[in-house]
Formats: sequence, C-alpha cells, structure tokens
Amino acid sequence: MSIQPEQTQQAAQIIDKSQSIVILTGAGVSAESGLATFRDPEEGHWSKYDPMELATIHAFNKDPELVTRWYHWRFTRARDVDPNPGHHAIAALQKHKSDINQSLTLITQNVDGLHQRAGATDVVEIHGTIHTWRCTITNKETPLRNLSFEHFPIPSEAGGLMRPCIVWFGETLPQEALERSFKAMAECDLFISIGTSGTVEPAASFILAAKENGAKTIEINRDPTPNTGFVDVALLGASGQVLPQVLSEIRIEI
Repeated sequence: MSIQPEQTQQAAQIIDKSQSIVILTGAGVSAESGLATFRDPEEGHWSKYDPMELATIHAFNKDPELVTRWYHWRFTRARDVDPNPGHHAIAALQKHKSDINQSLTLITQNVDGLHQRAGATDVVEIHGTIHTWRCTITNKETPLRNLSFEHFPIPSEAGGLMRPCIVWFGETLPQEALERSFKAMAECDLFISIGTSGTVEPAASFILAAKENGAKTIEINRDPTPNTGFVDVALLGASGQVLPQVLSEIRIEI
C-alpha cells in the first residue's frame, strides 16, 4: 500500500511542531536489515528450534551450551548486517531535535544494537541487549567483545556461566528502563510507534499511555495493528521507505 502524500505531510507537520518525542521501535525495523523476527521461520540448522522455547531461563538451565550457541549465532547475524535507512532516519531526527534544544527519547524492543550503530544515542533497551553478558552468580556485566567463545557455555570468573543481558520470556523488564520509558511518555507531546505489532506487553500499552497524557500519536508499520484505528496518523509501509519521505518534508538530512 503506497503512502498518500497528505499522510506524509501531516506526519511531518506533527513531528516538526513537537518538542518532546518518544519513539518505540520493534522487530520490524530490524527485519528491514535482514534479521528475522521471532515469528519468522529460520533457515538452516536453527530452523528446527522454536525461539520461544530457547529464550527462557528454563532452556538455559537445561542446556546452557545449546542456548549459548544460539545467542552467539544471533549475535553474528546482527553483526553482519547494517543499519537500514529507518535506523539512520531515527538517528538523524534525534540529532536534529537535540540541536534545537528539543528531545527525542528512543525506546526499543530490539536487542541487536543497530540503532546505536546508526548513530542514535542514549537508547532505552527495554528487552536488554545481546552486546552485554552477565555472570549467573554475581550479575557482573561484561561487554560481549571481551568474551571468548572458545567454550560453550562460557564460564564466568566466579564459577558460574555467562548469559546474555536479554529479558527472556517470563523475566521482568529492567526497572530503570521502565521508569525512563514511563517518565518520557508522561512528558512527551508526540509518540511514534515504528515496526511493532502492538501486541507485546507492556510496550503495547505505551502508545495508549502517551495518548491519555495528551500526546499526538503516529504509527509506522507494514501491516495494520490493534493501534492503527486510533492513532492520529497511520502510515503503512517499511520504516526505511516511510521515514526518509517524512523527514524530507521538514528538510532533515539523513
């Protein structure tokens, strides 16, 4: 479905006038770089495993070698792809707002670090990150680049194992990230949801919370979501195509 010019212009006008923006991104943004979402079928060796069953503390405790190898594979996939125009557009908008003493808080459900590689700063990673691992005994965190993947699973200095700092199914979201998210939603005048189905809680309710606080709302997604019917502007399409069009309307270079 093609984007209507009036929708693009309307979104651009709202973004240009907004002084405090919150953007929430989901797996759809990373999918445009070639990373499969949890709902997409994998290829090759890992196609026989259900990601929903591997991404749990139970799976790690049962077979830490298998889960560690899987996350190492997921990291290498994220490492080998590049941020797409959607990532770069978000980073450009964040920098633009900062340059004119306005704000853009970027909240992501993604763990791949592609936003940071595109130039985004101070990203709120509510599902954690694959680029940091922690000891199962001490919770001491170590950057992934400082870990050796000569052994699976990875032993920690304290005699435990290293696990990715990712929120697995059944675990609670990081308190600091949640607090920052809710504070930003309470203060923003615009909330933009990008590349997310709007069905995974608590992030699915973020846009509702912002709207109840009086913020304008924009959704950018390939397919309609439960939120499409009530947002101020809904743009159907890939973020890497839609966002550059929107930013060009307000003369922001990517």
